[in-house]
Amino acid sequence: MKLLAVETATEACSAALFIDGEVIERFQLAPQTHTRLILPMIDSLLAEAGLAARDLDGLAFGRGPGSFTGVRIATGVIQGLALGLELPVAPVSTLAALAQDYFDRQTDTFVFSAMDARMNEVFWGVYRKNSRGFAQLMGQESVGSAASVAFEAVHGAGVGTGWRVYREVLSARLDGWVTEYESENLPRAGAIAVLGAEYFAAGLQVPVEQAQPVYLRDKVAKKESER
Repeated sequence: MKLLAVETATEACSAALFIDGEVIERFQLAPQTHTRLILPMIDSLLAEAGLAARDLDGLAFGRGPGSFTGVRIATGVIQGLALGLELPVAPVSTLAALAQDYFDRQTDTFVFSAMDARMNEVFWGVYRKNSRGFAQLMGQESVGSAASVAFEAVHGAGVGTGWRVYREVLSARLDGWVTEYESENLPRAGAIAVLGAEYFAAGLQVPVEQAQPVYLRDKVAKKESER
């Protein structure tokens, strides 16, 4: 399978190609420049692989949660490509991508994914590595204060920027359950691609009109004074 993935939900901008099990990726920390970087990244990847866009079998994107503007960029890019190429899409959680990136490198079976959501809150999700090696959500993804996060009684790694900003509160909340921390990690298109390919294999891809972002905050698009 040949699948293109993009991820722009945080200050990192990345794109990746999944080609029959192999992944190549472009990744750059570049706050507020995603719209300028993402299309050249895609062109660079296709050129390196010797592919044209019409050779792709599917698309995947980081559907959030994350920065409102960042999530919209990835969604818009993939929707545009999907319409033009008539391709199905796999929306992938950014929290799941954090967990998948960790599972691909480490041996732990569980991950407590936490991303700084600003406004004194975290985006939160608990994931287990399933029998096929892919991140599977336990419970629900949520947004709220670090002191209110819900978690399964499992031992796992704390991964993501939420652990950097709210380490003390989260550690107290999950006292004894966290085995290690990777607090600088950001979601990457490579992990979006890996999970996207798995979703395609499981028949979980959707038509372009159903490829929608997930913000978790109901009022994310409203002005600060309206919250």
